[in-house]
Amino acid sequence: MDTSRLQQDTATRWRLPPADRMRAPAILYASPELIRAMDAKVLEQLANIAALPGIETAAFAMPDAHWGYGFPIGGVAAFDAKDGGVVSAGGVGFDISCGVRTMLTGLMAEEVRARQQKLADALFYAIPAGVGSKGAIRLTRPETDRMLVGGARWAVQRGYGLPHDLERIEHHGEMSEAAPEHISEQARKRQQDEMGTLGSGNHYLEVQEVVEIYDPATAAVFGLRAGEIVVSIHCGSRGLGHQVATEYARLMLNAAHAHGIPITDPELACAPIHSREGEAYLGAMRAAANCALANRQIISSLVRDTFNLVFGKMELPLLYDVSHNICSEEEHRIGDQMKRLYVHRKGATRALGPGHASLPPEFQSTGQPVLIGGTMGTASYVLAGISDNETLSFQSACHGAGRRMSRSQAAKQWQGRDVVKRLELRNILIRSASARSVAEEAPGAYKDVSDVVEVTERSRLARKIARLAPLICIKG
Repeated sequence: MDTSRLQQDTATRWRLPPADRMRAPAILYASPELIRAMDAKVLEQLANIAALPGIETAAFAMPDAHWGYGFPIGGVAAFDAKDGGVVSAGGVGFDISCGVRTMLTGLMAEEVRARQQKLADALFYAIPAGVGSKGAIRLTRPETDRMLVGGARWAVQRGYGLPHDLERIEHHGEMSEAAPEHISEQARKRQQDEMGTLGSGNHYLEVQEVVEIYDPATAAVFGLRAGEIVVSIHCGSRGLGHQVATEYARLMLNAAHAHGIPITDPELACAPIHSREGEAYLGAMRAAANCALANRQIISSLVRDTFNLVFGKMELPLLYDVSHNICSEEEHRIGDQMKRLYVHRKGATRALGPGHASLPPEFQSTGQPVLIGGTMGTASYVLAGISDNETLSFQSACHGAGRRMSRSQAAKQWQGRDVVKRLELRNILIRSASARSVAEEAPGAYKDVSDVVEVTERSRLARKIARLAPLICIKG
C-alpha cells in the first residue's frame, strides 16, 4: 500500500482524512511493515465505507486487514439508524458468524503426544470436514426454524453440550430477533445436512498446547496454564450463511438505488437499517448467526465425545466463543452521549473491556477473552479486551493473521502433501479431506500472526494473555 495519502497519528495508527464523498475518516491500525504489505484495495474499500450514510466516527481496519467483498477482511464500521445509517451484507461477509471457540482439557501436552496419532484420526473421523461435508443430523423444516431461533441453546436442549456453555458464548449462544421467515428455501436446503460440520477453506479444528503465558493472573481466570492442552474450533454458518449473503447482496443493490444511496462499488450494496430490506437482512443474518452458534456447539459435543473415547471421561469446559463476521446492535459512548449503533465486524473480533455488562461474572475483572486463530502450523493467541478501546475501534480487535496471497496463488506455490510432511517433521499432525485445501492454507500464504497480535496490543485494542501452538489440525 502507498502510504503517501495517510497521516500517521501514532506508531501503529494511520488516518485517511475525509475527501470527496467521505463522511468520516478511515483509520488503519498497523506497523509500517504491515501497512506496506496491505493491498491498496483496503484503503479504497475503507474510503467507500466512510462515504456511506450514518457512519459513526470512522471506518476502521485491523492489523490483519486485506481485501474482501465490499468491506476489507479486518474491517469495522458502525452506523447510527437515527442518522440514516445503513446495513451492508458485504460488511458482514459470506460466512455469517464465522468465529472461534476454545475449550479447556486439563490434559498436559505429554499426555496428548503419547496418543497424538490416535486422537488425530479419531477427531478426523468424528467431525466431518471439507467442501460439501455432511453430518449425521438431518433437519426437518420445523426443526430448522427452531435451530435458527435458538442457536447454541437449541443444540444444548437436544443434548449437544452443557447448559453452562451458554454463559461463555457471545450473545449467550442465541442472537435475539432472528427471523427465520426471511431465510429462503434454498438456504434451508443447503443446511439440512451440514450441522456439526467444519466446512472447507480456512476453517479448522486444532488441538493446541499453551506454550507461553503473558499475564499469569488473567490466564488463571481463563483456565489457561503453560503446558496444558486446549481445543479451538474455527467455523461458521456453512451453506446457509453463504446463501443468505448471496441473496441479500443482490437485494441490497436494488435497495440502495431505490433509497437513493449512491454506490460506487456494487459489493458495498446496502439498505437503510430501518427499511424493509434492511430489517429483513438483519433478521436473516441473526438467524444465520444462530446457525453458526449451533454448529460450533454440536462440534464441541463431538469433540468431547472423542476425547472421552481416547482419554476417558472428561468435561472439556468452554473458555469462550466469539464471532468475527457479524453485525451487532450495541451501545457505545460517543463523546458525552450513549448511542445505539449497528457495528459491522468483518474479520474482526469483539473485545469487550473489564466491567462490561455482557460479560459473565468471572470475566468482569479481566475483560473478554479474545480468540485469535493462527494459520496451519503457526501460533494462535488468547487476548483480553481492555478498558479504553471503545473510542479506538468500537471495542474490536484483529481476528487472525490475514492473507498475504490468494488461495490460487498459494496452490501454485505449494503442494499439499509437502506441507503435511514438513509439519509432521515439527510434530504437527494434519488431517484433511483435500490436499489442495492444505496447499491453499499453507502457513506462508498468511502474514505473521505474532506481528499482527503485537500491533494489536501496541494499539491498545486488546492485550496478550497466552500463546498457543498446534499439535493436531483438522482441515476441510
